[in-house]
Amino acid sequence: MSATFVKIESSKELDELFERSFDAPVFLLKHSNTCGISLDVLEQTASVNGVVYYVVVQENRPLSNEISERTGHRHQSPQAFVIKDGKPTYHATHYGIDPQSIDNLLKG
Repeated sequence: MSATFVKIESSKELDELFERSFDAPVFLLKHSNTCGISLDVLEQTASVNGVVYYVVVQENRPLSNEISERTGHRHQSPQAFVIKDGKPTYHATHYGIDPQSIDNLLKG
């Protein structure tokens, strides 16, 4: 199985994602469409067995900022979170993002 990519484009969708995290962990990725590292990390996350919810920071800076506020982590991109019970249980940036670790956390 490989990842399914779902773009998050609104605060409402972000709210739903955080709500969903109370049922099962969710993976959220902040992606830059002008950064080679971000593109590489995006391709690497295709190995995750589950859904990769992502925000393109250039297309939605307010939503990117909202993620920073909700998680308590300063903005970077690429930036990955696993959210469980409404809180980040995993956070990494750039080449520190480990798809295998994310996959393990999503299994619960």
